[in-house]
Amino acid sequence: MKFDAIIIGSGQAGNPLSFRLTDLGWRVALIEMAEVGGTCVNTGCTPTKTMVHRAQIAHYARNAARWGVHAENVSADLKTIVAQKDKLVHSFRSRREEGIANRPNLQLFRGRARFVNSHQVQVGDALLESDKIFINTGGRARIPKIAGLDAVDFLTNQNVMDLTTLPEHLIVLGGGYIGLEFGQMFRRFGSRVTLIHAPDQIIPREDPEVANELQKILEAEGIKFYLGTRAMRAEQKGNSISIFVQGPAGASTVTGSHLLVAIGRQPNTDDLGLERAGVETDKAGFVKVNCRLETNVPGIWALGDVNGGPQFTHISYNDFQIVDANLTQGKNLSTEHRILLSALFTDPQLACVGITEQQARAGGYKLKIGSIPMSRVARAIERDETSGMMKVIVDASNDLILGASILSVEGGEIIHILYTLMLGRLPYTLLKGAIYIHPTLAEGLFTLLDSVKLVD
Repeated sequence: MKFDAIIIGSGQAGNPLSFRLTDLGWRVALIEMAEVGGTCVNTGCTPTKTMVHRAQIAHYARNAARWGVHAENVSADLKTIVAQKDKLVHSFRSRREEGIANRPNLQLFRGRARFVNSHQVQVGDALLESDKIFINTGGRARIPKIAGLDAVDFLTNQNVMDLTTLPEHLIVLGGGYIGLEFGQMFRRFGSRVTLIHAPDQIIPREDPEVANELQKILEAEGIKFYLGTRAMRAEQKGNSISIFVQGPAGASTVTGSHLLVAIGRQPNTDDLGLERAGVETDKAGFVKVNCRLETNVPGIWALGDVNGGPQFTHISYNDFQIVDANLTQGKNLSTEHRILLSALFTDPQLACVGITEQQARAGGYKLKIGSIPMSRVARAIERDETSGMMKVIVDASNDLILGASILSVEGGEIIHILYTLMLGRLPYTLLKGAIYIHPTLAEGLFTLLDSVKLVD
């Protein structure tokens, strides 16, 4: 069967690309071996942020006396929360399935895709052919090689959200985005939580003072951290799981009721038959692409998590936007100059845009830096939620913002204001003299930008 395009994977790049091309009159084959919608809808953003929100409600209720409100016998009903999560996931997925069904030129193939050559893909008994093939197969939890782990009933980001009985003590391997979000979530639901992380700093890519501030906040909620510590061996006896670790203080053992493995992601490329198409991957299995997301094989692109770029839904969608603009609109967009932004949905949220101070110094920039604690923001004080900080990094030669970090209630909303300045290549001083609604969290940017000073 010949198609104008074959799209492997219905994630946050593949799905909108299939709709776009079909709406332009292309005949498109969309291949999905699991659920329509990919990681974000089924096991990522949609379900996790739903449950993170419920954990925040539990936290507010349990600590209501802090705000002069009395709540009694607070507990998290995981069975109800999981059912709410599943209902929302099904709703989001159904919308995408309806979008596919309503497009006659879009044919959905269920099954595992394997390249036959650079123009043909096999799905079950069907042989599909096209001059344009798009890989959007995403990734999955990376499982470390730890002695004994294969004999342990460990959890990943996917099945940890199916628990309907609260873990008594959750051990988390990994102090990145996934580990921190789930760690705080289950702590707020009522579990004891211990987090083991090999690097000396959680979220190692961030500036140390930002990461350290977040760690203090999480420790204040009762999460215990083992940093600079490696898991050497795992063992399960009945309902008890032990992790034998080696850290700064020597060897020790952490024992809990459940284990979540959250040390990173690996690409879904190992069974695609990429070698038969001649598509190159790096040592970790990510598909190599150029700045226009083209592989080394003409007519084959790789979008989203599978290409080794930042592992965020909005980046996957931007991959779609780049390919669409180049392929159907005659443009020449690339990933070279896009400004990256992200949010870690702990509470407070850690939102970041651009580069860190460490990266800016490594790049040889002359810098201006501003930094304030959230305790200087009126709205945060009124809410009695002053944990966190704001930081901005500025190029001293032209006053353009290079990057920023906002660790704050609704930090993910506030960061977009600075991102807009960066998109417009406008100096930070434009917002320094702006009018802000009082009292809002965004008003804190006035104080932040007023704190910007030249640094050595």
